[in-house]
Amino acid sequence: MASRNQSSASEFILLGLSEKPAHETLLFSLFLCMYVVTVAGNLLIILAISTDPQLHTPMYFFLANLSLVDFCLATDTVPKMLVNIQTRSKSISYPCCLTQMYFFHFFGIMDSVLIAVMAYDRFVAICHPLHYTAIMSPGLCGLLAGGPWVFSCVVSFIHVLLMSRLVFCGSNELPHYFCDLTPLLRLSCTATTVNRVFVLAVAAMVIATPFLCILASYTRIIAAVLKVPSAGGRRKAFSTCSSHLAVVALFYGTTIGVYLCPSSVRTAVKEKASAVMYTAVTPMLNPFIYSLRNRDLQRALRKLARRQIAPSS
Repeated sequence: MASRNQSSASEFILLGLSEKPAHETLLFSLFLCMYVVTVAGNLLIILAISTDPQLHTPMYFFLANLSLVDFCLATDTVPKMLVNIQTRSKSISYPCCLTQMYFFHFFGIMDSVLIAVMAYDRFVAICHPLHYTAIMSPGLCGLLAGGPWVFSCVVSFIHVLLMSRLVFCGSNELPHYFCDLTPLLRLSCTATTVNRVFVLAVAAMVIATPFLCILASYTRIIAAVLKVPSAGGRRKAFSTCSSHLAVVALFYGTTIGVYLCPSSVRTAVKEKASAVMYTAVTPMLNPFIYSLRNRDLQRALRKLARRQIAPSS
């Protein structure tokens, strides 16, 4: 403990996305707009699903959970960056850094697992339609939605415990816009082997395993859809899956690059670009992706808008 008190770990300096002051005004405006759209879009999805009885099905239950997690994930990282740009202060205290890291991994793990759960839901709906209601019972849906919260809480807490053991006695400048685990490990002047092994183990559990499960689910889904005799039936089945596949590509395409690729091919710029994708861009786009091709959700959103307009008029 004394070593840490004498070190530079009392605070870190978040260098942000760009170290050029001329870019900060543009970045502030861009990310403020993205965050407002993220908050509005995801909260509208949650409200539309919760207020429309016709959407009280497993698919929309998981979608509402995903929207809540996306909102929380963006809120954990983007507002702090906006405050740092506005106040010209890039420092973050050691406890706040660990807290931000905890919630980032908590909601990031939730995102990954929920996307895999939604793929399983589509697999059951398309490959076993006659048994869908029996399989996706309220009890199983509650377990599939609630289990990831417990799992994410435990894994994120272990990350923080392992990080709290490290000593930071060199530079306290973090080449990122939030406290992510990998850049923090590079600043430590003590052994980080245990941390890195745990990072790889967790990445295998919450990124590689769900991704492989999604691939297996969609392999079965595509095989089942191709057996549908009518072209209209095939189009409808692919339409219900296309939005989810777009989210899968956005999320896993960036997280795999950050947490599973060798460190020799990763750079600070690539890590920041990937982080922007899954902490800001993906949570902003998810409401649009799921609503643009979903008539039931569009109807629920229109009904919600009419209810809000009617009292004011």
